[in-house]
Amino acid sequence: MSEEKKRREKERAAEAASALIEDGMVVGLGTGSTAELAIRNIGKRIKEERLVVIGVPTSLRTEALAIECGVPFTTLSEHPDLDICIDGADQVDAHINLLKGGWGSHTREKIVSYAAQRRVICVEEEKVGELLTKPVPLEVLPYAVKVVEKQVKELGGTPVLRLDGSRGGYFATEHGNLVIDADFGVIRNPEEMNVALSSVVGSVEHGIFTNATEVYVGTEKGVKILRRD
Repeated sequence: MSEEKKRREKERAAEAASALIEDGMVVGLGTGSTAELAIRNIGKRIKEERLVVIGVPTSLRTEALAIECGVPFTTLSEHPDLDICIDGADQVDAHINLLKGGWGSHTREKIVSYAAQRRVICVEEEKVGELLTKPVPLEVLPYAVKVVEKQVKELGGTPVLRLDGSRGGYFATEHGNLVIDADFGVIRNPEEMNVALSSVVGSVEHGIFTNATEVYVGTEKGVKILRRD
């Protein structure tokens, strides 16, 4: 898929998802390229329609974008119950289970998603498939890396400590933790893997999400909406 085609599909999905925002909502603001497009659309609607909306960012990058786009924001401490969360994903299966964490923000993204009544994901078409196949990111305490790697291997995975390609060294999250990308091949039962990885000692959070309510898929012809069975 060309980068231009991806961009068009992301824009369609983000525009459709951001159209769900209504006056007075408290909105979870995801992290990633498609989520950023949705945030820009929300900022545009706030300016043009004078919507009163408050966001809860899932990363410092998202917080900075909210400031740039004129989207007021708050915290979960002040607003623990959100109306909706709009985010992207790295991969979506046929039952709208997700893999997230390519940007290393999956811990806050998962927390914010569980605070929301409605969890809307927007992606381009190529990210949707029958099964999840990409490595699962785990945010890991630096002290526990070797212990986590051992547990991942016991679960049948191959752990790889993520490198920071832009700055050299290991990739660090906003919390000062490291990321292990655990390759399990084809994940045929995300619910079981979700439970197993949540039990890994030394891991703060992993990138399997099983709580999306709907996925907006941008295509060349428009937007498809997938909902949980």
